[in-house]
Amino acid sequence: MTFPKGFLIGAATAAHQVEGNNIHSDYWAQEHMPHTSFTEPSGEACDHYNRYEEDIQLMADAGLNAYRFSVEWARIEPEEGKFDENEIEHYRKVIACCRQHHIEPLVTLMHFTSPVWLIRKGGWEAESTVEYFRRYASYVTQKLGSELNYICTINEANMGLQLAAISKRFRLMAEQAAKNAKKAEGTVQVGMNFEKMMENMKYAAMENAEIFGTPQPQIFVSSRTPEGDLLVMRAHQAAKQAIKELYPDIKVGITLSMHDLQALPGGEQFEQAAWEEEFTHYLPYLEGDDFLGVQNYTRTQYGPEGQLPCPEGAELTQMDYEFYPEALEHVIRRVHEDFKGDLIVTENGVAVSDDTRRVEFIRRALQGVKNCMDDGIPVKGYCYWSLMDNFEWQKGFSMTFGLIAVDRSTQTRIPKDSLKYLGSFAG
Repeated sequence: MTFPKGFLIGAATAAHQVEGNNIHSDYWAQEHMPHTSFTEPSGEACDHYNRYEEDIQLMADAGLNAYRFSVEWARIEPEEGKFDENEIEHYRKVIACCRQHHIEPLVTLMHFTSPVWLIRKGGWEAESTVEYFRRYASYVTQKLGSELNYICTINEANMGLQLAAISKRFRLMAEQAAKNAKKAEGTVQVGMNFEKMMENMKYAAMENAEIFGTPQPQIFVSSRTPEGDLLVMRAHQAAKQAIKELYPDIKVGITLSMHDLQALPGGEQFEQAAWEEEFTHYLPYLEGDDFLGVQNYTRTQYGPEGQLPCPEGAELTQMDYEFYPEALEHVIRRVHEDFKGDLIVTENGVAVSDDTRRVEFIRRALQGVKNCMDDGIPVKGYCYWSLMDNFEWQKGFSMTFGLIAVDRSTQTRIPKDSLKYLGSFAG
């Protein structure tokens, strides 16, 4: 299996999950609440903030030619309207390090975490956020745009709606039996701890009010209203316009979390409604985008009663997803039916302790990408999630997605066989 020259083969991270000490963000605040839903705080995470050169070197040594990472809004604008020159300089050095190692940087402006001040002003349901995000995107582009070819504005813009659906379903399940909590967590592509969230709700409301000025802060990973959902897309459009005004040649896109939705007999209407919510209703807001970031981990099946659990006897990952790398090919083909622009797989990966299963996952996922390209679908790159074992949000450090293991007592990096395996496909 070979890919054409110029095809991007890389790995992805998110600032909060790897950098450490992201002290001005909403997540940091929530992790440190007395009644937090997080199993542990992020702390210094993988200390990637200080060790990025070593990590980029490991990617280059393995043959990777792309690195998708995020810049942290809460570092760059820790207080409203006050931009930190030292922090933007830090990200300039990260980009320079990528270039030095012939690695293409794909920068994400917003990967789930926001500055606390933004949440105090209404967060991701407030009209003002569109302008705040535009201003931030403009600042980053002014400072770093000359070094970049790709910018993802917002990571998984549809996550809020997915969480709204799962929360609704989980409330119903919780009423039936608390033991079903684990099953609910396995149906959403982000590390969530619903069981603990339910337990802590009444305390969390008081603690949220203290920090964010409201018992229900609208962080990016909150259950989104339909209005808030479209507000996120308008923030994307505003940011794209700001970027293009400064550097028209930068390729700008957004990323979406997408499941391979499959209808069993009788499940067609559920499956169609889910795809409309997950993807097609966003199409008007993607017009003029240079690429779409496709993020997929598994499939979801529907029967006559709605969503089905994983098939009996299926191999499950640490996240309670079904191990199903074929999902990626199916999603790419389906997205291409409606979105004719370039596609980049910005996340696809698996949390397993056995690295041979990761190698197998990558092999089958990449075969699916190649099949799509052979049929003329314009897939331009593949970024595995994630570069290293890191902080999987509310689930803490227990989920091992990484191509590199991290001994967090010493921050020693231990590359896995899967890192070199992935790099072998880069032309």
